[in-house]
Amino acid sequence: MTAEATLDRSLLSKEYRTLTYVTGPLIFVENVHGVAYNEMVAVLMPDGSERSGQVLEVSGTTAVIQVFEGTQGIDVDATRVRFLEEVAKIDVAPELLGRILNGTGKPIDGGAPIIPEKRLDITGSPINPYRRAQPADFIETGISAIDGLNTLVRGQKLPIFSGSGLPANELAAQIIRQARVKSGEEFAIVFGAMGITHREAAYFMSQFETTGALERVVFFLNLADDPTVERLLTPKCALTVAEYLAFEKDLQVLVILSDMTNYCEALREVSTAREEVPGRRGYPGYMYTDLSTIYERAGRIKGQKGSVTQLPILTMPDDDITHPIPDLTGYITEGQIVLSRHLHRRGVFPPIDVLPCLSRLMNLGIGEEKTRDDHRAVANQLYAAYAQGRDLRRLVAIVGEEALSDTDRRYLHFADEFERQIVGQGDVGRSIEDTLGIGWELMSELPMGELKRVRDFIDKYHPSSASGGGEMGDL
Repeated sequence: MTAEATLDRSLLSKEYRTLTYVTGPLIFVENVHGVAYNEMVAVLMPDGSERSGQVLEVSGTTAVIQVFEGTQGIDVDATRVRFLEEVAKIDVAPELLGRILNGTGKPIDGGAPIIPEKRLDITGSPINPYRRAQPADFIETGISAIDGLNTLVRGQKLPIFSGSGLPANELAAQIIRQARVKSGEEFAIVFGAMGITHREAAYFMSQFETTGALERVVFFLNLADDPTVERLLTPKCALTVAEYLAFEKDLQVLVILSDMTNYCEALREVSTAREEVPGRRGYPGYMYTDLSTIYERAGRIKGQKGSVTQLPILTMPDDDITHPIPDLTGYITEGQIVLSRHLHRRGVFPPIDVLPCLSRLMNLGIGEEKTRDDHRAVANQLYAAYAQGRDLRRLVAIVGEEALSDTDRRYLHFADEFERQIVGQGDVGRSIEDTLGIGWELMSELPMGELKRVRDFIDKYHPSSASGGGEMGDL
């Protein structure tokens, strides 16, 4: 935009000195005319500085505005408000890859200014259901508990449910380092960090720089001491960039949003300041609708190569999976990955509790031409054997291990080895062939008659079979 255009817009925009009330991150302006919902605002301070805001509500001649930089120091009598007659937008260009931006999309890494190719509305546009393509391709994260048992599919939204103090950020960094799609396809990651600490931000930047992953990452960074209201823009800005890279530049884009709990807390803070009637546990009643506008921006479009896949990360307050944030997220998304505090205390990393985990689209992304022909059968057998071993642990606590049969002891040992070898892989990435191979090694400890779910593949893949491991296949 030229300087002349900027000047013309400022002259034409409406400016008011009728600010009447300040509460939390909100200001109220009276006697406004022709103001629209979501319109951007410039708050002109008496000292000459400027803050940005957005219209949240217009009731009669009163406009409610959320101020992104906070309302501290605003003088009701001396502050002016200018309505800019445009919605929130972000500059996009291919050069965003490898850059670190703040929560509103402005570069903060000290690099060269970004010359925008386009300026896009951050609210995005919903994908026409008729044009939405079915998710159908495997994304390899390098995490056995995800790739083998809860496979992530291109175009899916699969949240990670964590708890306070659990290594969700470390898991996210590992996925960013290792995630890949079919060879020959370009892959990018958009990472939106909301309300994280300086230590966590330093950890992510260190991981990206030392592993070389930063060159394919667009990093949106909203710190814990940044304005709370800025967090409401961060996921929308991140997804706008993701849609641009996917549907205009034909990239396969993985969006990681951490932590959605901080986003919902910001939503509650604004709702409280607006004196709205609270819903469950004080969160606004429209939180389900608001979250759906974020999660539903994942997907694929017929006739286009690119895709947007989401891995939202959220912290469950008090490890309560029925809390409104994970509860509503589970309704909207297509499964969940749940982290276990019990496994974390035992030193298992990543501490993924596979039994409550689910990927509803897994069957669409696996099979002979995508992963391997035995993938579904191996996952079913591992689930069944591990669940039986977990049940036997509770029985042993009552009657003791001496009361178990030889087969029961094998299942008990299988559960321990499953957590040690499949789940507890550490920070080393694995291919899907490695994951399935380890699964067969573990199943070989069980009696052959117990392997009912993989009976069609025993001759081909069982370690004791004459044909050995068989053909591993390509992704």
